[in-house]
Amino acid sequence: MSSMRGLVQFIADLRNARARELEEKRVNKELANIRQKFKSGNLDGYQKKKYVCKLLYVYIQGYDVDFGHLEAVNLISSNKYSEKQIGYLAVTLFLHEEHELLHLVVNSIRKDLLDQNELNNCLALHAVANVGSREMGEALSTDVHRLLISPTSKAFVKKKAALTLLRLYRKYPSIVQNQWAERIISLMDDPDMGVTLSVTSLVMALAQDRPEEYRGSYVKAAQRLKRIVVDNDIAPDYLYYRVPCPWLQVKLLRLLQYYPPSGDSHVRDIIRESLQQIMQIAMDTPKNVQQNNAQNAVLFEAINLLIHLDTEHTLMMQISSRLGKYIQSRETNVRYLGLEAMTHFAARAETLDPIKKHQNIILGSLRDRDISVRRKGLDLVYSMCDSTNAAPIVNELMRYLQSADYAIREEMVLKVAILTEKYATDAQWYIDVTLKLLSLAGDHVNDEVWQRVIQIVTNNEELQAYAAQTLLTYLKSDCHESLVKIGCYVLGEFGHLIADNQGSSPIEQFLALQAKMMTSTDNTRAMILSSFVKFVNLFPEIKPQLLHIFRLYSHSPDPELQQRAFEYLSLATLPTDDLLRTKTAGTTDKKTWVVGGKDANSDGAEILMAQNTGLKRSFTTIVHGTSTGTNGTATSSATGDLAGLDLSAPTPPPPSTNMASAANLSPDWEIGYNRLYFSDEGVLFQDAQIQVGLRSEFRGHLGVLKLYISNRSSFPIGSLTTTVDNPSAPHLRIDSKSLPEPSVPASGQTQQTLFFEAKGPFSKAPTIRISYLAGALQAYTLQLPILMHRYLEPSTLTPEDFFKRWRQIGGGPLEAQNTFGLVAKAGGISEGFTRRLVEQFGWKLLSGVDPISTNIVGCAVYHSAQGKTGCLLRLEPNYERKMYRVTIRATQEEIPQALARQMEERLSQGSLPDRSHVREKPKGINVDDNFTSGY
Repeated sequence: MSSMRGLVQFIADLRNARARELEEKRVNKELANIRQKFKSGNLDGYQKKKYVCKLLYVYIQGYDVDFGHLEAVNLISSNKYSEKQIGYLAVTLFLHEEHELLHLVVNSIRKDLLDQNELNNCLALHAVANVGSREMGEALSTDVHRLLISPTSKAFVKKKAALTLLRLYRKYPSIVQNQWAERIISLMDDPDMGVTLSVTSLVMALAQDRPEEYRGSYVKAAQRLKRIVVDNDIAPDYLYYRVPCPWLQVKLLRLLQYYPPSGDSHVRDIIRESLQQIMQIAMDTPKNVQQNNAQNAVLFEAINLLIHLDTEHTLMMQISSRLGKYIQSRETNVRYLGLEAMTHFAARAETLDPIKKHQNIILGSLRDRDISVRRKGLDLVYSMCDSTNAAPIVNELMRYLQSADYAIREEMVLKVAILTEKYATDAQWYIDVTLKLLSLAGDHVNDEVWQRVIQIVTNNEELQAYAAQTLLTYLKSDCHESLVKIGCYVLGEFGHLIADNQGSSPIEQFLALQAKMMTSTDNTRAMILSSFVKFVNLFPEIKPQLLHIFRLYSHSPDPELQQRAFEYLSLATLPTDDLLRTKTAGTTDKKTWVVGGKDANSDGAEILMAQNTGLKRSFTTIVHGTSTGTNGTATSSATGDLAGLDLSAPTPPPPSTNMASAANLSPDWEIGYNRLYFSDEGVLFQDAQIQVGLRSEFRGHLGVLKLYISNRSSFPIGSLTTTVDNPSAPHLRIDSKSLPEPSVPASGQTQQTLFFEAKGPFSKAPTIRISYLAGALQAYTLQLPILMHRYLEPSTLTPEDFFKRWRQIGGGPLEAQNTFGLVAKAGGISEGFTRRLVEQFGWKLLSGVDPISTNIVGCAVYHSAQGKTGCLLRLEPNYERKMYRVTIRATQEEIPQALARQMEERLSQGSLPDRSHVREKPKGINVDDNFTSGY
């Protein structure tokens, strides 16, 4: 820039112009000169750059520049960085998303994205992010993604690529493809903190809209947070006033809140350890302001995560005392954040006692000098209220209401109305407080508030007389129109209940309402007229006065009042009073509100939370219905037990496999799965890069499995991630004791321990997704050989006991019977094969039970968390036709069906699993590993 003397002089001339007219004259002269130069067409790259710079400066000063855009586009294709840089700058300023020249730069940008020069990559990424039209995004998003995941890309290029994708995604979500998810998540393990920070920002945006696709980011966030906070694995450049990369910590803590708390105990332990460390660091308040701010930012996000987890009760009690200090801070921002965090805490805590200790301070925040703090204090007061402190809190809010800001009065009225209804323990207290609230609030009362009062009074007989008497007292004085609306309705419906009381005669009720007609709106006058037509039948002694009012308003200029009054007059002067006769009927909403405090009203109507303020501008009534149904008990006769097999029936189609769809599993997954179907240790999968071995042990309803993941290549692998999918939940519970290390050196190994607990019958084996970076992303989805037979224990019975129990169990839901043949690819079957297979399933073969010698009878016990379940088997083979009939009975429903399906799946294969490699132990398995420690 300094070498462009013409540009420097031009800028100096504009700065030295003493008047706007002189500046405009100089600009117009320069624009004419530039236009002439461009028309000549004899400019080299330097001259084009110089004149485009002048146009940019003119544009920045606020002048319209309607030429030179094509020259700027041409500069992008220059081989000189300085010229290319000015071209990109001009394009991002001159061209908008719909500009007609934009399609001309797409190919040039793509060329720079594919360039080996990192500086050119960055210029192109800036242009895509800043212009970012749909056309450009769809054309170039793949190239941006390639730069992000390429192992040869520099860290600063990856950062810009991640932020460019984020910018495109926010504008056009469909640009980011679903299949990119796993590769993007793996970059959260990048050794460069800047890349991790940028990628985490991208993942946060994607996870909010596509939580299932990006659920793998949960474990990544937990692990990376621990490495930063606990292991202190961070470069010195990312220490901000001794706080390790607070921006990334906050993002990781927030990302963990996007998903429900993990059911994996090891992941929970990782998160708990990180949170404990954050809380421990926060115990010391630094004197440095910047360090204190960074530390507080991390701490408040950690508190929010603790509240979200809702399981770390010890830590939650610690934060309540710390939040008590924050809400007393001298700094407005700290007070606000403290109140906000305490509001979240109040909404999730099992007990409000820790928050109630600070009740006076919280109530004092309602008079804070900052409106934002007052609003947040109001939210907290509402959240911390229960049946024990409702009365003092409501009274304090009523006192504050008279001097509260107009901006929050309506919200305060709604919240007081909620608390009064929700925690009322006395009917009269509810009426007194609510009517006083309406009297004080004036024009800040929402219509739904007084309408709700009418609904509650109507549906609770014990309130009707007292409410009518209290409202009549208000009507005789100067009161707000909302009270007039309630009063005219309540007196019209229940005024007869107080007609004999002193000062509440029919004429006094009439005069009280008539006096309000002069100062009320037309809508309220219409309601009063409706009350008067009810008086015609209730109080015939004042009928002349009522008819006079109807005649008077039948000439009203308001068409609604005129029509209403005329129709009421016509009804009141009919020869008979059939249409006006009072009819009594039960109300349909008796359970809407009852007196009795929090527990009694827990299912009552609530004022729901509104947008941005925590309240919805309406009331909802929850009416509970009951439904009845019959539970049929299936009975079956024991006749025909052990009946012969009818093999004349046609052969059914091959059974549907219970395995995961082959489309979702990696090629050759079934080799290791079949090999380990009945074995406790061996190689589950291997190729040129990795080997996955396992060793397992099962006792009762519990099982433990160790995975050994070995790197067989000559280079390290990174971002190793395992994700277990459990299609049989909740009947099979899976938990992990450890996670594999993210990085595995060449010829190295890492391990993962999984626990399996049988909760009931299940028929689908879990799968595990193993992914890692070895230049490109490599991923395998394998099925783990964990099915019901792992929890079967052989059991013996005498023939007499077997028959006795077989008949006791009977049929119906306690029996499953499957008839099937071999699949097309299967070979032959033999008696020896069949017996060995049944034994490996865990059945104890019983002899002398079945009169047909070729039939197989077995007994076993299925272990689950619910207890032991006895299971009986009868297998009828037909070796000539290659068919089986399996009959299983058990003392618990669903278990026979699940076991029969599993046996059908394995028997139909017609061959035992290949066990030739079972003796080949996975690399790293130690026969002395103590598995019993997991139980």
